[in-house]
Amino acid sequence: MAQRLVVISDMWGVKKGLWITSYLGYLQQYYDIVFYDCQQLANIDLTIQTDKNIHHAFVNGGIDTAVAHLLKREDRPSHYLAFSTGGTIAWKAGLKGLPIKSLYTISATRIRMETEKPNVPISLLYGENDEYRPSCEWFSKVGVETEIVKNFGHTLYTDEKIIQSVCQDLLDRATQKISKPKKAV
Repeated sequence: MAQRLVVISDMWGVKKGLWITSYLGYLQQYYDIVFYDCQQLANIDLTIQTDKNIHHAFVNGGIDTAVAHLLKREDRPSHYLAFSTGGTIAWKAGLKGLPIKSLYTISATRIRMETEKPNVPISLLYGENDEYRPSCEWFSKVGVETEIVKNFGHTLYTDEKIIQSVCQDLLDRATQKISKPKKAV
């Protein structure tokens, strides 16, 4: 029986998320996948979709709305793969009791505002050039390890090399080939 994997998009959801199909294609053979579009979880429906407008909608209530909706919809223990804002949503939901088996976030920069971590196995991945990633001090203070990928910025999760590496790591976990996360690159 396949393990359940919940995938949560970045702030753009499916609107700029063709890259997400690569993850789903690689992972669907070993996981039962449930996908959430961040904007739909947050009830965000903007006429003009710019980085600034979407970001503003999420930080001004959208993240909290998405967390509440995720908590209502998900009651089965599952693995989570979440991107950027989706990672922040999963993290916050985990702190509120979302049944998470493991949490793998990529470019979840807003977790730098958090002072606690969910009590689950966590893998964090960031691009070296992501100016909003949490500081080394934050990782130490919260008690989490991270992997920093050289020469990448915030959207490293859209790069095919990163996609393949993350998916291989998740597939190895699903097939029990490894017990600890391995490096993405």
